[in-house]
Amino acid sequence: MSHGPRSGLTAVSSALLAMSRHLEVRDVLKTIVASARELLDAQYAALGVPDDHGGFAQFVVDGVSDEQWKAIGPLPRQHGILAAMVQEATPERLGDVRKDPRFGGWPSAHPDLVDFLGLPIRDGDEVLGALFLANKNCPKPEGGCGFTQDDEELLGILAQHAAIALTNARLYERSRELTIAEERSRLAHELHDAVSQKLFSLRLTAQAATALVDRDPARAKGELHQVATLAAEAADELRAAVVELRPAALEEDGLVATLRTQIQVLDRAHTARVTFTGRGVKALPAAQEEALLRVAQEALHNALRHSGAEHVEVTLHRRDTATVLRITDDGTGFDPRTVRRAGRHLGLVSMRDRANGTGGRLTVRSAPGEGTTIEMEVPGG
Repeated sequence: MSHGPRSGLTAVSSALLAMSRHLEVRDVLKTIVASARELLDAQYAALGVPDDHGGFAQFVVDGVSDEQWKAIGPLPRQHGILAAMVQEATPERLGDVRKDPRFGGWPSAHPDLVDFLGLPIRDGDEVLGALFLANKNCPKPEGGCGFTQDDEELLGILAQHAAIALTNARLYERSRELTIAEERSRLAHELHDAVSQKLFSLRLTAQAATALVDRDPARAKGELHQVATLAAEAADELRAAVVELRPAALEEDGLVATLRTQIQVLDRAHTARVTFTGRGVKALPAAQEEALLRVAQEALHNALRHSGAEHVEVTLHRRDTATVLRITDDGTGFDPRTVRRAGRHLGLVSMRDRANGTGGRLTVRSAPGEGTTIEMEVPGG
């Protein structure tokens, strides 16, 4: 390395810390490649994660623009020197990669690589990827390689830590998948226990009403009232079970990103235009973020299912020392003074409970024919 021992150690430490900060596999791969290229002062760096079909499931590059990468074309196959690193798990240090007998050429838009340093990223006997650098920024000896034995050893250290970071990222993603699966399983059990009994009772009561409708209309009417009550209770149980399911994305991505993603999905799924704007909101306590998300979901459900709105706008922003969520639609609206009927139908009671439970407040503004605005304000953010 061209730097002194202290600056070299600092660079290595910075690279390792950068790798450990990320949990998503793609982010880890990008950080590994960028760190390796900067650390060894090369023009180009790449990392390929092999698949089981002779190609690469992922291939990340650094030093190549997005336009260049698109022009290069499909991902490379496991052949030549890349195959040696992946299949034979051997390091490669070459003065001119083009003169190696295993070299098989590259697409016309591919940058011209000369001196080359590559090695496998391994976890025990498993090869996780192939990491390589090209065109070191230094004077090269006649016919020799700009990369030195010291560079190879340093890249080897980086590759060992890269293996740890990549394995951790894979475990994290797998854990997240399992968490989602467990939550779905828990919800399925809750739905079965809480709702199926209500639905069974509802069916029996409806059958009884059918049998009585001709010979005892008054009693049949009573049974039908019971059907309506049971149906409402089943709907409440279903809503309660769904509301308890905290999205894994909220914990990992935060409120703004989770809202943006969900609203993009709703915008594609409905004829109404659904938009989101988030400005200057910092992380909030988990209970507040979940309450804001649930209120947004309930209000969006109402707007998209019941209001006939053509446009629903969601905003999340700072107001003095508070965070404000606002959901506005241009739908049919309603009279907020009919609190009991509208509150039950639109979930306003549960929304107010969520706001109050996190030290916030809920405001509802609506009128027949004038749309609805629901605003929730919580301290902080």
